[in-house]
Amino acid sequence: MARGKRELGWDEAVDRFLTFLATERGCSKATLEAYARDLQRLLRHAEQRGKTSLQALSGADLQSFVDALHQSGLAARSRARVLSAVRSFCRFAQREQWLAGDFRRDLPLPKLPQLLPKAVSVQTVEELLATQPDDDLALQRDRALLELVYAAGLRVSEAVSLRLEGINLEAGFVRVIGKGRKERVVPIGRYARERLAHYLQQVRPRLARPGSSPYLFLSRRGRPLRRTHVARRLAQLVQRLGLAEKLTPHTLRHSFATHLVQAGADLRAVQLMLGHADIGTTQIYTQVSSEHLRQVHRKFHPRG
Repeated sequence: MARGKRELGWDEAVDRFLTFLATERGCSKATLEAYARDLQRLLRHAEQRGKTSLQALSGADLQSFVDALHQSGLAARSRARVLSAVRSFCRFAQREQWLAGDFRRDLPLPKLPQLLPKAVSVQTVEELLATQPDDDLALQRDRALLELVYAAGLRVSEAVSLRLEGINLEAGFVRVIGKGRKERVVPIGRYARERLAHYLQQVRPRLARPGSSPYLFLSRRGRPLRRTHVARRLAQLVQRLGLAEKLTPHTLRHSFATHLVQAGADLRAVQLMLGHADIGTTQIYTQVSSEHLRQVHRKFHPRG
């Protein structure tokens, strides 16, 4: 039931919500686009039911939307993502007094099996990052970037967004702007410092152009890298090296956390380095470690 006198159209409501996410939550462009796509599903469903304004939306409409998602054949995780976006939108609409009542009970999230983050072995990471003579500037840049992603557990979006002033090789740390525009400082080890020093001295000056970007990692045209470009370059490198395990930039982040936990690192320290707001998010890596122990037991115990 509407509390205001003017009915709020769907497009205006969604635009205001996306503006809130961008300005108040600091959500990235990719996140905003994902929210917009998911809310378009709700919009189309509501319009098919004759609901042309947000205030006309009812709990029955939302329950019908949940049923339609299930019947569409979407995987459970995809349905959960869409419903999470809709729940966030409804919470915002209630706060703005566009909607009355609690709609969350009408939008139950599907139960999902807990999937352990994919991590590769230390040996695979070492093979990927091994120093090999190469005159290809882009490949040298890629190795420096991937070394840093693994050394500091960065998201690929964080790595491509790094600016020159965010790196302090002498002190051995990187200053990262993560989700929600939150800043964190992460130490980096000797290998990453050496690789970055080479990149900064020998590679980046040859990629930069007059008035070039202040970002750390540059394309051949002196522009900031895109996340998709990094993922594509990594896939090419994995194929070139003949590595058996599948690798993505996010796999390196998971491997960073998993290898630290397996080596006995304090979970709170890992949480801070990853930039997790909730330590519960980080605790999943203890399950990765437990799975590693089970694998070792099965492989080496006489009665495993």
